[in-house]
Amino acid sequence: MKIVLLDGNVIKEPADLHERFRQSLDLPEYYGNNLDALYDALSTCFEEIGIIAVNTDRLREALGVRWDRFLDLLSRITGENENVRVLIDPFETDPMLGIDDEYLF
Repeated sequence: MKIVLLDGNVIKEPADLHERFRQSLDLPEYYGNNLDALYDALSTCFEEIGIIAVNTDRLREALGVRWDRFLDLLSRITGENENVRVLIDPFETDPMLGIDDEYLF
């Protein structure tokens, strides 16, 4: 299983998020560095991938308006590709994620 660790203390802008995916998943040079390209990469992956997001309060700030789209993308991917598993804020550090939110997709 390949693991993608998304740490809000390290990721400061959307480009950092895409670079983390590129490095962790060995994505090709032509990877588009946007959420559509990420969806394409994850939806066609045949190996197991674990995506873990920590320090999500800072990650949410780094992604800005893309944060909700990113969470939606992860939710859709886990519904479509059983090889992708996602864990969001396992330590419940982000006050913006309510207690009723689903942390595991």
